[in-house]
Amino acid sequence: MTSPARSFVLPRAVLFDMDGTLTAPILDFPLIKAEMDIGPGPILESLSQLDDARRRQAEAVLHRHEKTAAENSRLNEGCRDLLTWLAAIRLPTALITRNSFLSVQTVLRTHQLSMDVVITREDCAFKPSPIPLQLACQRLGIKHDEAWMVGDGQHDVEAARAAGIRAVWISHQKPRSFDSEPWLTVADLPELTMILKQSQMSQS
Repeated sequence: MTSPARSFVLPRAVLFDMDGTLTAPILDFPLIKAEMDIGPGPILESLSQLDDARRRQAEAVLHRHEKTAAENSRLNEGCRDLLTWLAAIRLPTALITRNSFLSVQTVLRTHQLSMDVVITREDCAFKPSPIPLQLACQRLGIKHDEAWMVGDGQHDVEAARAAGIRAVWISHQKPRSFDSEPWLTVADLPELTMILKQSQMSQS
């Protein structure tokens, strides 16, 4: 866990993953893969290997699960406090997810959240590609090294490193199961909020 005394230069924008980061993880990936009959690999990458007919059938399964998860989503501890504080200090935010646009809109509407930029898998190549993060920075009008990418997964860290963006990994008190090294590790969103607030105070 990061020391409470540690502070950094405040970023000019914060980019967020959604599932597992802002919202508690609900999707049962082994079950979804079994229903889609696509094997053990990552879902989106596996979809791209299917022929048109099988892909449509598999996508219908995925959309059904994503719709249910979005409608029943709950925010992780500290999410609303963090986003409210970022809005209060006018620090821009972006949501970058491998999820669908429809699911994202459902989550944002359900919890009355607002993001300056939203990028889903329909917009461009998806994480771990750096492209969605680069696109977010472009839309926000900032340089890559001025942003932090916050996520709980391997794809978030890999995409951030590839884009030249500082990767903040949320561990949820669990050991890291992948090799890609984050720039900063925090246990949860409240710890991230504390670090950002300390960084603001050190610059004031």
